Amino acid sequence: MTENTAQIQTIDEEDRLRADLYNYLGLMLSGPPDEMLLAQTAGLSGDDGTDLGRAFGALAARAAETTPKEAEREFNALFIGLGRGELLPYASYYLTGFLNEKPLATLRQDLRARGVARAPNVYEPEDNIATLMEVMGGLIVGRFGAPASLDSQRTFFNRHVGPWAGHFFADLEKAKTANLYVPLATAARAFIEVEREAFRMAPE
Repeated sequence: MTENTAQIQTIDEEDRLRADLYNYLGLMLSGPPDEMLLAQTAGLSGDDGTDLGRAFGALAARAAETTPKEAEREFNALFIGLGRGELLPYASYYLTGFLNEKPLATLRQDLRARGVARAPNVYEPEDNIATLMEVMGGLIVGRFGAPASLDSQRTFFNRHVGPWAGHFFADLEKAKTANLYVPLATAARAFIEVEREAFRMAPE
């Protein structure tokens, strides 16, 4: 899928930053970070006056001392493992206790309605947390067509992200095999709460 640069230029700075954060989380959760992504993460800075800022500061410090090999081992232990990883990062699992259940079917219907299609080389179910982060980022900047209205973003978030993402990130913070992903999960959980509150406060 290609982005419409003319549309993207109309996105204000705050929304661009929101989309960048969603996309970054999607990238970190879709596969182990390589040397370049680890270096970029180590260069992040955060405001010590907020939970989100403190988490990003801790994440930058953790990334600076993590090698690509260590990150790969950690990612595999968390999400892949022998048969399965320590965590199952899928909406269906968190909401029903089983994979490939109604939340996935509902998500697929909503994605089709928005013109979002799974890439041919992607085999993960669409309700993977990484995919949902990427979709939220894409909706904000118009990667799948026109940028989604705030109301449309809120509808998607409340239906597919809000009900479970915070629980997943809380579990990731406490995962036995997590190291680099502990501050990432803290930052993500804080961001999800910021988004939830912003959508709640926004006019209908």
